[in-house]
Amino acid sequence: ACAAVTLAAVTGCSSSGGFGDSSAKQASGGNQSLNVLIATSGEAETAAVKAATADWAKKTGNTVTVQIASDINQQLGQAFAGGNPPDLFYVNSDQFANYAKGGSLYAYGDQISDASDFSEQLRKAFTYDGKLTCLPKDSSTLGLAVNTAMWQQAGLTEADYPTTWQQLADDAAKLTKDSVTGLVTAPDYQRLGALMKEAGGWITNPEQTAMTADSPANKQALDFVQTMMKAGSAKYVSEVDAGWGGEALGKGKAAMTIEGNWLKGAMAKDYPNVQYKVLPLPAGPAGPGTLAFSNCWGIAAKSQHQAAGVDLVKHLTSAEQQLEFSKAFGVMPSRTSALATYAQQYPESKAWVDGVANSQPPVTIAGFNKVTTQFNTDLQSLKTGDPAAILGALQRNGEQAIKNAK
Repeated sequence: ACAAVTLAAVTGCSSSGGFGDSSAKQASGGNQSLNVLIATSGEAETAAVKAATADWAKKTGNTVTVQIASDINQQLGQAFAGGNPPDLFYVNSDQFANYAKGGSLYAYGDQISDASDFSEQLRKAFTYDGKLTCLPKDSSTLGLAVNTAMWQQAGLTEADYPTTWQQLADDAAKLTKDSVTGLVTAPDYQRLGALMKEAGGWITNPEQTAMTADSPANKQALDFVQTMMKAGSAKYVSEVDAGWGGEALGKGKAAMTIEGNWLKGAMAKDYPNVQYKVLPLPAGPAGPGTLAFSNCWGIAAKSQHQAAGVDLVKHLTSAEQQLEFSKAFGVMPSRTSALATYAQQYPESKAWVDGVANSQPPVTIAGFNKVTTQFNTDLQSLKTGDPAAILGALQRNGEQAIKNAK
């Protein structure tokens, strides 16, 4: 997936003025031409989406043009504002509420008879004003990836795989030597947020109507990371000259990293000789936890091909097609039924699959992407900063965003 893209800190374009009417003149029958805009993780994903849309086009007599975005948030924002958006497109979870609030999305969830087969956390992430607006195209969670050769060299065995924060800290200390850091991760809430969840905290309440950022639980999570950073056993990717956790793991600069299932395809392609194992994130004071990520298949409120678009989404999100995408570029299905099949086919992904059950969906409040971008900036100085002050700023910024979203 473009989960790696999804997780990049983005500067959100604001929502696209009020296109609430979905009364664009609708085309019917075959011979319709649909435009699809995607943000892709690479050639494998591009080829797979093109093959899947071509398959549907052949069956229906329509044509589909797949375009690859260089900056999908910016391009969609401009297309909505210009009144000429693509028919179908990836919607990033942190932009979803902006587009929905602006009336740019056609809500088609009520036309999906088996919508309950999709992961509950992800359906929640793509629901606006009580309506399931668009279907999650796949699912991703975070796990702890461990370089198995470094593990053995440090005299550690499978019995030492960490299941608690204390064990994680102990293992990271034993693995840190010379140019290797025990744990390397990205300085963002899309990684460290999992520890907040495991401490019993999170950024908002479950209804996303109130901020819960400056809580003792969240502070405990940031304190834990800060302690490891001060000890030198945890570093951010930039400190080891890597762009993300997979690169740090692949280049042998990290013995462990926190990453999602997009790691699988990237490691196979870029670092095929590096042996690693993915474990569940070690449980925190409140138990196990991880984060859930996805994009959804958005259909434009201004599209003249909404019925055909819904039919295409049904094809792209069928269990069979989701498993094809899994095979092609490593994403996990967002359908619970297909996920069970995926788990049998790819036992090495068990930790990521099991994480779906106790995962935290992202914050999807209109305008909140700016809040999380600022939080990510503040997290960069966590090693020498004040966790309480960082969380206090998040609390204030978030309260303002919730007020503005009403």
